[in-house]
Amino acid sequence: MNKKLTENLSPGHTTCAGCPIPIIIRTVLGAIDYPTAVTNATGCMEVTTTIYPNTSWKVPYIHSVFGNTGATVSGMETAYRALKKKGKVKTKKPVKFVAFGGDGGTYDIGLQALSGALERGHDFLYVCYDNGAYMNTGNQRSGATPFGADTETTPYGKESFGKNNWKKDIMSIVAAHKIPYTATANVGYLQDLKNKVKKAMKHDGPKFVLVFSPCPSLWKFKTSQTIKIAKLATETGFWPLYEIENGQYQINHVSKKKLGIEEFYKTQGRFKHLFKRKDSDDIMHAIQRDIDARQERLEKLSSL
Repeated sequence: MNKKLTENLSPGHTTCAGCPIPIIIRTVLGAIDYPTAVTNATGCMEVTTTIYPNTSWKVPYIHSVFGNTGATVSGMETAYRALKKKGKVKTKKPVKFVAFGGDGGTYDIGLQALSGALERGHDFLYVCYDNGAYMNTGNQRSGATPFGADTETTPYGKESFGKNNWKKDIMSIVAAHKIPYTATANVGYLQDLKNKVKKAMKHDGPKFVLVFSPCPSLWKFKTSQTIKIAKLATETGFWPLYEIENGQYQINHVSKKKLGIEEFYKTQGRFKHLFKRKDSDDIMHAIQRDIDARQERLEKLSSL
């Protein structure tokens, strides 16, 4: 493996075959040209990279419990400023702080601590890898789980549909805190992710990047298809790429040929039941209307 890619996260972790989390970590940390300290919430990333007594992390690292990553990174950043003021920390470059969390630890359990950290204005980057459920504990639904998905707590069957409510709009929630930089990214578009991390680090204060992270094990697709499915998410409009910098919206990717949402949904076993229903067409049309409405809203905000 290229030495540059292992400077911050070494190989030998236990992520599942096809998991994009290590790619996300290496891309994010590789784009930051400063000494970096990391904290991350309980989840897939933590349990696969820090199995005692081993660790894959080559940067200072703190494991936060599920709900307090925002508070932990706030404390790290505040302690650093206090020690620097007292002359006890001396580095050629300023130290930067990065918090990682899955959607469970970001959309749901960790939302209160994250909101507090954003509101207080601490200087850090929060990166959420969104795999659409609580994957570490076996695929329970989260606020990020899309409409119609089969999970352990929203199963499909004779008496059940799958998840019957819509994915939480975490980007709008974060943007409402009026932080300097917020963006979506996708593991299928690594240069875009790298560019957004670099842009984020130019700003003082809290920054937030939401990264699309397909889970082959529990979305039920072949491990070789991770990047293909990631790209399909953006090409179908399920996962638009955009950024909000100082309140200004900017769409970063426009598909040459927009595909219908069924092209994304049919690649994953978690949605296969939807295509067996008599009202399958109506369901797909409802999902497509939701995606089209979100895209129209983004376009209007980007033109302001």
